[in-house]
Amino acid sequence: MSERAAPFHCPYCGDEDLRPSEEGHGAWECAACNRAFRLKFLGLLSRGLRRDDGGGDTA
Repeated sequence: MSERAAPFHCPYCGDEDLRPSEEGHGAWECAACNRAFRLKFLGLLSRGLRRDDGGGDTA
């Protein structure tokens, strides 16, 4: 995963008018809702991917 990955939309309002923040790495500002937020990649899950077999509920 690239360390320069950028969000495509604001997690609060959904708008796409985002700019990197001066607060540092991973910090972004949304011009639409005037919020600032930080993104951080935590790592991969040890259980891996789970695929749904499409069987629905078995209750």
